[in-house]
Amino acid sequence: MKLGFIGIGIMGEAMTRRLLERGHDVAVWNLEPERLATVVPHGARAAASPAAAAAQSDIVLMCVLHTQAVERCVFADDGVATASRPPRLLIDLSTADPDATADMAARLRRATATGWVDAPVSGGPVAARAGSLTIMAGGDAADIEAARPVLADLAGNLTHMGPVGAGQRTKLINQAIVGAGYVLMAEALVMAEAAGIDAARLPDCLAGGAADSTLLRTIFRQMQKRDFEPPKSYARQLLKDMKAVHEFAAALALDLPVVEAAVARYAAYVEAGNAMRDSASVVRAYEGPR
Repeated sequence: MKLGFIGIGIMGEAMTRRLLERGHDVAVWNLEPERLATVVPHGARAAASPAAAAAQSDIVLMCVLHTQAVERCVFADDGVATASRPPRLLIDLSTADPDATADMAARLRRATATGWVDAPVSGGPVAARAGSLTIMAGGDAADIEAARPVLADLAGNLTHMGPVGAGQRTKLINQAIVGAGYVLMAEALVMAEAAGIDAARLPDCLAGGAADSTLLRTIFRQMQKRDFEPPKSYARQLLKDMKAVHEFAAALALDLPVVEAAVARYAAYVEAGNAMRDSASVVRAYEGPR
């Protein structure tokens, strides 16, 4: 299938390479064109703009930093909406504002008849390369079915959660769990180390019990090894998501003190000059000056 992929960051690179390996023809664009060097040698074709990528694609996928970047890539003068041949479908894999997503989807459909599926992901670059991402999707049933063959090459778990925007609302709940979980893993680790327990053995020790989790088996181990270079994800990105969770909860008139504590811990860590450090490196916040 002819695909466009917009946004070749860490996740976009991993997903694009997976799609290329699955036999798709992929045209790519990124705001910083030097990032295209991570996928063009593997068979991707560089496009001059989002519109150019869209014009040669049946389906456009997008994975960019935030809502404003989504709007720029779709509605700027060189955006998807201006493509000489609009794609059948746009799949937004970014994490973005749910209400803005619904508004943009309606706007794009009016302008071009292109459908929109919001399909934020969980699992990180390793899962993207393996095709085992968790994808929570929002969109019309027909658009979900059109997206399914492509998303099946990226996802081990794909769930249609409702209309456009439902995927993004589900992702906010996912990020509340993940963001608080990163802080909890850091605190569990420093507690184990201070207590003199062999922290490296803790995930195996707790396997199968009520405390077992993917975060314990992966992020805790990463923190314990202090394996932060090169970054697998950026602290600024997780903080952006956590701030979105805070705003979402406030709009629902909810008081979530555990989530708020995690947001505060992450904000302090990022503001201390760690925006581009690995998300899991938040454990450093418990170690004092380095």
